[in-house]
Amino acid sequence: MRWALRTWAALCGLLLAVVALPLHAQSLESALSPGPVIQHHAKPEIACSDCHVRFDRAGQDGRCLVCHKDVAADLRTKTRLHGKQPAATCRSCHTDHRGRDMNIAPLNTHLFDHRATDYLLRGKHSAVACKACHSPSNSPAKKYREAPQECIGCHLKDDKHKGSLGKDCASCHVEQSWRDVKVDHDKTRFPLTGKHVNATCESCHKSKVFKEVSSTCIGCHKKEDKHKARFGDRCETCHTTRNWTGITFKHDTDTKFALRGKHREITCASCHIGPVYKDKLVSDCVSCHKKDDRHQGSLGNQCAHCHGERSWKESVRFDHNKSRFPLLGAHTKADCKACHITAQFKDAPSDCAACHKKDDKHQGTLGSDCSACHTESDWKASRFDHGRTQFPLRGAHAVPPLKCTNCHVDHRSYRSAAVECLACHKKDDKHAGQLGTRCESCHSDNSWRVTRFDHARARFPLVGAHVRVECKSCHLSPRFRDTKRDCFSCHQKEDKHALAFGTRCESCHNQRDWRLWAFDHGRQTTYALEGSHAQVACQACHNKPASTGQAAAPLARNCLSCHRRDDVHDGGFGTRCEQCHSVTRWKQVSHRGSP
Repeated sequence: MRWALRTWAALCGLLLAVVALPLHAQSLESALSPGPVIQHHAKPEIACSDCHVRFDRAGQDGRCLVCHKDVAADLRTKTRLHGKQPAATCRSCHTDHRGRDMNIAPLNTHLFDHRATDYLLRGKHSAVACKACHSPSNSPAKKYREAPQECIGCHLKDDKHKGSLGKDCASCHVEQSWRDVKVDHDKTRFPLTGKHVNATCESCHKSKVFKEVSSTCIGCHKKEDKHKARFGDRCETCHTTRNWTGITFKHDTDTKFALRGKHREITCASCHIGPVYKDKLVSDCVSCHKKDDRHQGSLGNQCAHCHGERSWKESVRFDHNKSRFPLLGAHTKADCKACHITAQFKDAPSDCAACHKKDDKHQGTLGSDCSACHTESDWKASRFDHGRTQFPLRGAHAVPPLKCTNCHVDHRSYRSAAVECLACHKKDDKHAGQLGTRCESCHSDNSWRVTRFDHARARFPLVGAHVRVECKSCHLSPRFRDTKRDCFSCHQKEDKHALAFGTRCESCHNQRDWRLWAFDHGRQTTYALEGSHAQVACQACHNKPASTGQAAAPLARNCLSCHRRDDVHDGGFGTRCEQCHSVTRWKQVSHRGSP
């Protein structure tokens, strides 16, 4: 017991001595170090705080992860070896202070479970030695985690495709055996069907560079091509992968030209003389039947509209109703030769006048469109609609006994007939032409005496009391435009001012009632009435007649123009009376200025 106390006292003394050493001396931790660290940790050995936390053993793990950033990343993402391990401290697996050459990360390759990593060993990989992938396993420059995970990392020498198929070897090869292939040809650009399924890979892929193999039939079946490439390289158009000799091509459904009649009996080479896909045939009849065309191309290349496929000379099936001149009425009974003199059918004119010139009573004045009035059933029957002309017949114009000859003198004057009202109603114009020729703006087709004039569109719109006034009160004669528009012309007798305020009555009076008047001197003039001025009668100042066009005779704005007799100073103080006198009362004087 005494020995223990003496030992403890000695240690305490030693500690006190160590604490008293200078800064460059070893610290307490260095003095108590259990032994040298490994070679990689030799540099921070003198600073224990780089790896240890005083009085906190759990804090050491944080110091380890500061340097070992890759392990810290694995722990955060829970991947690789360290990320998949159960929670434990670093020192539970890795110990230090056992010497410079100590291996603090030993690995038992015989007992190591590779399932603790992100790369499971399957198939033949489970029997491969560690150093086959982790090479060299004991090299300080290489870590186990740096082993490649791509197939090409280890199997580069086994790649017979020379990288042409990329690096995803697992898409074809399996882990049981490199030679076993599981490629799905249906996922390629050339799915295998028919007899291609049983063909060996080498029969098409002569070399291991698979992507360079042609996907066209002619690439493998050139010797089977009996057409000598005349029908192109699209063999699948006719042949199938089930049997090369079987033909599936159907001209009726696989092309735009179905074979009917005589066309079904001829051979392919009769029409397809050159290469099929280079020299494409035109499906028009003229390409083969040009020598049979009696119309010399004038009817186009759609011979099938008239001729049949059983025989070129068979009876014509032409439907004239589908042409530009359908046959109606009496035309259906006419013989073809009556209009078509030669086989150049399109040369036949389609205008009525070409055949009915002798029947034209208008002598061409109405043009060649006789069908506008005449019908195909009977030339003498007329169906002319006057409503489609520029002068539709309405009201009294459409009621008998009005006849065509009332306006149209003869058959040649139909288009030259005037459409203005005055052409027929000049004698009814009471306005003596003063209102122009547009009689329809007031008069209607139903009756000449009924008017519909809208005075609001005239130069003098009617408002207020003017609406109830009769037309003749202002318009003394049908020469309506002679009527004056100023108020004084009609209201001279109502002018109580004897022209003192001129003839612009609307300045004060309104159209609702002559007796209702309002004039705001402050807004309508430049001289506002204030004080006693507001109570003065208008005639007190405006005592002279106004000139023509004026509302009132112009007045001077100075005080003396009205108050000269009130000026007791006899002009001694000038004309600016407002400097002393007030508008409220003339005798009220204020000394606001100096004479």
